[in-house]
Amino acid sequence: MSTGRSLADQQRALVEALVAGGDVPPGFAAAGVRATRIALRRKRAGEVARTWPFLAASFGDSWTATFAAWADGRPPQGSLRDGWDFARSAGDTLPPLAREELAGREAAFTYDGHRAPVPRGRVAAWLRRLGSRTG
Repeated sequence: MSTGRSLADQQRALVEALVAGGDVPPGFAAAGVRATRIALRRKRAGEVARTWPFLAASFGDSWTATFAAWADGRPPQGSLRDGWDFARSAGDTLPPLAREELAGREAAFTYDGHRAPVPRGRVAAWLRRLGSRTG
């Protein structure tokens, strides 16, 4: 697999191909990379469904395919952010139950779409208190 690129460059290109929509890098089996990409998107949809149960349930049997299509070319940001970004991207087509779940998250957290969500007011104080008891 000697392509004149460093191992780090090859690894970066492979990760880009697997999770961020990059091209299959030279020296890798295209079919294997595509199969792994699909499996990773399916796993990611499952993780988001655990974090956003009403969002996933609102899409029923089409959840995995719908989320995977949205996630294609988008690097993972963690299940909380991925679900949030997906829900926001649905706009007015977001089913009512999912809209309620999103509204609840937006009431409890501040999220600008770029940085990790931050708990608001009482939730933030409760989380700080809980952290001081366990640490």
